[in-house]
Amino acid sequence: MSRSFRKQTLTMVNLLEKANRTLKLSLGTKHIDEEGIIQLLSDCQETAITLGNELEMLYGEGTDCVHALEEYCESLYQLTQTLKNPVKHREILKELTRQVKQARKLIGSLVPDRLEIVFLPYKAAMWDSLESVWMAAKEDEACDVYVVPIPYYDRNPDGTFSSYHYEGENFPEYVPVTHYENYDIQKRWPDAVYIHNPYDQYNYVTSVDPRFYSYELKKRTEKLIYIPYYSTSGGMSEAQATCSAYYQADYIIIQAEKYRKFFDPDLPAETLLPFGSPKFDRVIRICNNPPEPPEEWKEKLNRKKVYFYNTSLNGMLGDTRAFLKKMEYVFSCFRDRTDACLLWRPHPLFESSLDSMRADFRPAYDLLKNYFIKYDLGIYDKTPDITNTIAQCDAYIGDSATSITSLFGIAGKPLFILDNNIHSIPEDTDWKGQIIPGFTITGDDAWMITQGNKLYFSPADDYQYRYFCDLSDYASGFYYSQVITIGERHYACPANARDIVVISDGKIEKRVELELCIEQVGAFAGAIGCGKYLFLIPNNYPAIVRYDTESDEVRYFGSHLDIFIQMVNGEKKIGGSWISGEYLYLASPSDNQILLIHTETGEKQVISVGTSHSCGYAGIIPNATDLWLLPYHGSIITRWNPSNGEVREYTDFPDNLVCNHIIHGYECMEVPFGIPAFCGDYVYFPPQWANMFIRLNQVTGEMTEWKPPFELPEKPLNGYYPSLAKAYFLPLSGEHDEDEYHLFSVFDRKLYLINMKTEAYTEIPIEFDLHELTDNEPGFRENSEWLQYACEENAFNTLPDFLDGTITGHAFDKAEQIRAFEKIAANNDGTCGEKTHQYVCRHI
Repeated sequence: MSRSFRKQTLTMVNLLEKANRTLKLSLGTKHIDEEGIIQLLSDCQETAITLGNELEMLYGEGTDCVHALEEYCESLYQLTQTLKNPVKHREILKELTRQVKQARKLIGSLVPDRLEIVFLPYKAAMWDSLESVWMAAKEDEACDVYVVPIPYYDRNPDGTFSSYHYEGENFPEYVPVTHYENYDIQKRWPDAVYIHNPYDQYNYVTSVDPRFYSYELKKRTEKLIYIPYYSTSGGMSEAQATCSAYYQADYIIIQAEKYRKFFDPDLPAETLLPFGSPKFDRVIRICNNPPEPPEEWKEKLNRKKVYFYNTSLNGMLGDTRAFLKKMEYVFSCFRDRTDACLLWRPHPLFESSLDSMRADFRPAYDLLKNYFIKYDLGIYDKTPDITNTIAQCDAYIGDSATSITSLFGIAGKPLFILDNNIHSIPEDTDWKGQIIPGFTITGDDAWMITQGNKLYFSPADDYQYRYFCDLSDYASGFYYSQVITIGERHYACPANARDIVVISDGKIEKRVELELCIEQVGAFAGAIGCGKYLFLIPNNYPAIVRYDTESDEVRYFGSHLDIFIQMVNGEKKIGGSWISGEYLYLASPSDNQILLIHTETGEKQVISVGTSHSCGYAGIIPNATDLWLLPYHGSIITRWNPSNGEVREYTDFPDNLVCNHIIHGYECMEVPFGIPAFCGDYVYFPPQWANMFIRLNQVTGEMTEWKPPFELPEKPLNGYYPSLAKAYFLPLSGEHDEDEYHLFSVFDRKLYLINMKTEAYTEIPIEFDLHELTDNEPGFRENSEWLQYACEENAFNTLPDFLDGTITGHAFDKAEQIRAFEKIAANNDGTCGEKTHQYVCRHI
């Protein structure tokens, strides 16, 4: 029984003792207030009956304590009958005092001074997030401990409950389980309740029984503790920042001190306890002493390396079609191997999420699943305990954005991160798709930042690149996006990094550190140079950053960001930006508002473009005195003169113009066009998601389809060529004719020089030294802040390469990996559970 209940019962006994003293004083006066005394006696009787009922519900009828309270109630009644008899009521008062003392003594014996702690898991597969705390609690002789698995429901697409689930029978045999119908939290009032589901009613795939939502639990416990059901290899999604249960919990266990910044800053600091993760405790313990595998696995595991294949929710929901093709590719890579065993373990919510959010793809998934099982391609793992499975495996393959990577990382087992777009062995030149990310309208083409945060330079500015330096110690993470040249210096601009790398005289001169405001990925969306200033355009970073390249001053402009960074139809979008005259223009992605920042003073103003529509602007492109505003949604192109406010809208598109979402493939009218080219009266708009180039006569407004004089692919060559656009123009400077532009074909990474008037063109080779590329391939290295140590699948390191042990770059080093993962886990010696239990008990 809980210490909280003991405290409540003794508090009620204290009230009865106080009432006895009051009765003694009241009955000792010359003029007795009979009405007041009778009311007091009635209150005493009600308190005693309530206390007795509480004790009977928990300990059953007939206890000595309840008998003592019944005798007490009888004495109260007798007192009401003898108020006018001083001799008699003094005798009864003595009896009441004795009975209350007896009740206190019996309650002290019946309700021991112990803590009651209850764990409320809902999925057996997530029990590892609580287990080491439970182990510490059950070894504590001062605690009574219960594990009470709670039921949950799948949700229909409309949010209503569908299938009921209860997994109490799936917990490890050594865990004593109490059925939720046999543990009434309303009656027992436990001292501490541990949960691992933070969503309450806000999970759109599943829901625990509403009786166990956090705000209901908090009504009946002194301490509510949330422990994340996941662990992380470095980052956390924005969706985990403000979950419902956080605002009810007394404590939230976080992996390390660095993770405070991932949570809502309004949460009290003392709520967040950086103790590590019980999941790590468990995986360390079990991998050090692996259990016997299931009997049906033994033959498949025999003398083979075992590869854990994780199919995660994030990967599936990101691009479901590509994800399923990836599954097929992975199965094919293992099909005929006799030295490797593929152990496939889908996320516990994979199929319910597929049904709820990607139902059209369920038949294709079922075909793959049935194929895997029918042809016995490996082990299909349905066991509830992922840690026991990890102990049987030698390596991990799968997505990076999943907590399972951290478990393998802490255990010192290699992580090979799959690219879900790659579905084939690479051809000879497929490395170009990842090495050549493309060009930017604001950047310096003489520099190129490739995968692995490698900086390459073209000394003759002829697109023949040679290795220059590493921009980061991390082997991945897309830390920098482009190089902008201002004066004699070159500035590598951050994407996920929080510094600017200054390059001068053939070397890195310094790093300009920015305020560390976020820990998440996606700090910046782009950069623009203007005179002596470099502006960084934020994505998740909470300010526009202006860096003065002469004085080294850094200024932050944090207000009005919601003008150009918005959630539109559930998707985060960032409007176009450009510098024209004295102002930085930042456009809304959803309407006709524009944020103006004076480049020198920093003064801000919000204006509206006088258009007849409000479709948002994905791009701002200058030409002479005009700014051309490319639509985020719809097919209205706007030409705007900011100095006089003149606006012209162009809408006469060919009837067969359509857009298709470049990832999911459905028809839409999102981001139709990329950076255009200008030639005389004509403007040429390349397709971003549209199905054609458009030539616009800006005088007459006539729009026609334009076809380049060379073939462009209609889709990426293969999965080695990730693409969010089809093609775009880049203006040229220097000795080029004003009608000449570069056209970059994203789908095959080819660059053309084209005269828009004559349509004469030449292809410009983009070349790298292949030996330099392979020499600089990281292999197994510290990956990023969000994935400590891994090797990523690409054209130089394929899945078959990993299976064959022929990795290009650094070979796997277990000690290096464990050291790297120490950065993201407190108490990674396996003591998180013990320290959590001790802390909570001290504070009850």
